[in-house]
Amino acid sequence: MSAGECLREERVRLGLKQEEMAQIGGVTRNTQGSYERDERRPDTGYLKALNAVGLDVLYVITGERTPTPVGVLSEDEEVLIKRYRSMPVEDQKSVRRFLQAIADDVAKQK
Repeated sequence: MSAGECLREERVRLGLKQEEMAQIGGVTRNTQGSYERDERRPDTGYLKALNAVGLDVLYVITGERTPTPVGVLSEDEEVLIKRYRSMPVEDQKSVRRFLQAIADDVAKQK
C-alpha cells in the first residue's frame, strides 16, 4: 500500500474525518486530501502531531505496523491468555497448532 493509502486507513481507524485530521496536523482539508492521494508528502510536524492522537507513523511511512511492546496486552488479549492458561495441556497444543496454521497461511498470502 502507498503512504497515502496507509494514511487514509489510519484516519478511518482513528474515526476522524479529513477535516478533523487536517486540523490536528495543522494543514487544510485540501492538503489532507492530497496526502491521501499521494500527491504530496506530509512533513514531520504533521506526523508528530498525529502521532500524539494515536496515528501509527511507522505504518504510514513503511506499510508495517508498529509492534505492540511485549507485556502490553489489550483487554481481549488478556482474556484469551487467561482462557488459554485454563485449558488442559493437550488443548493448549491444539490451539498452538491452529494458530501456527493460520500464521503460515497469512505468510503465504504476502
